Amino acid sequence: MDIHEYQAKEILAGFGVPVPRGGLAYSPEQAGYRARELGGQAWVVKAQIHSGGRGAAGGVKLCKSEDEVRTYAGTLFGKNLVTKQTDAAGKGVYRVWVEGASDIRQELYLGFVMDRTSERIMIVASAHGGMEIEDLAQGDPDSLRRMVVDPAVGLADYQARELAFALGLTGGQVAQMVTVLHACYRAYRDLDAMMVEINPLVITGTGDLVALDAKMSFDTNALYKHPQIAALRDPSQEDPREATAADNGLAYVGLDGDIGCIINGAGLAMATMDMIKLSGGEPANFLDIGGGASPERVCQAFRTVLTDKNVSVILVNIFAGINRCDWIANGVVQAYREVGLTLPVVVRLAGTNVKEGQEIIRNSGLPILAADTLAEAAQAAVAARPTAAAA
Repeated sequence: MDIHEYQAKEILAGFGVPVPRGGLAYSPEQAGYRARELGGQAWVVKAQIHSGGRGAAGGVKLCKSEDEVRTYAGTLFGKNLVTKQTDAAGKGVYRVWVEGASDIRQELYLGFVMDRTSERIMIVASAHGGMEIEDLAQGDPDSLRRMVVDPAVGLADYQARELAFALGLTGGQVAQMVTVLHACYRAYRDLDAMMVEINPLVITGTGDLVALDAKMSFDTNALYKHPQIAALRDPSQEDPREATAADNGLAYVGLDGDIGCIINGAGLAMATMDMIKLSGGEPANFLDIGGGASPERVCQAFRTVLTDKNVSVILVNIFAGINRCDWIANGVVQAYREVGLTLPVVVRLAGTNVKEGQEIIRNSGLPILAADTLAEAAQAAVAARPTAAAA
């Protein structure tokens, strides 16, 4: 789960990371008030969306009067900001962050991520901040410094000092960097984060380190332990299909194809999508209904898949272990009748109570296409598409 910049800054500030003073605004008038409240001669207005690259997309601006703050904020509210990290539709701007302008002497990059190869937290840093990490890795790979933290020991002071020296910091800046590194590490560890990024971490004219921007993302499976983090979720920044699925406890990822998939088990879902592509089709989603799916849960899975208007056929592929094929079959029949399905539906069942499930499908009197194998199911789904019939 991602959160907004201002939320990440508030969290990191609680762990000891220095951040500039700022205020949140939900209207142009409130943005102007925030500028007056902060004082000073210049302010930075930032669109709050779950994406990087906001500055290059026109979502960040230095303003030198309250009127300019209000006017610029007015151009952002309700706008869909398209960055290189969003799709063509972009993400809607419904709030902005106003903070006092900083005197920037140098920009640094600092990131904490999970390195799955070493199964450790990896710190990535660079003396050249302000760019996305992908651009840094491509344009100036030698500037990147990497350090792995052993979870049994934690981040050691000597490691933090080594990294500070590697970035060219001196004097009191080294001590400040040690503080920032420890604060970010604790936030990452204690809150089950997947990523903590400060870009840029600036050295000001007075030689102090300040986090001008911050991003954090969290392990969705650990949110039950951190209700204060779960409360920061912003559904307006999510794919509407994925938001609907999350609200109903379904694992869903939206894709660009037209064959809707309802499957149990992530591995089987991946294999099914591969088979669809091998058969000449394109999956519209990844949806795992999980174990012990009741007919009502299957019905909700159908409703979720149908929120994608591109779906032209639905493929149900179930290998029942904890699940039972008769439950799934009852759910398919219930969904067909309750939702008023008009799209072709292909069902492949295997495993526990498969004969009972197949019997329910056969006796339903509904035009449901049955398949015995995954390959047959994928081929039937591809053939059932309206585009395939027209061809």
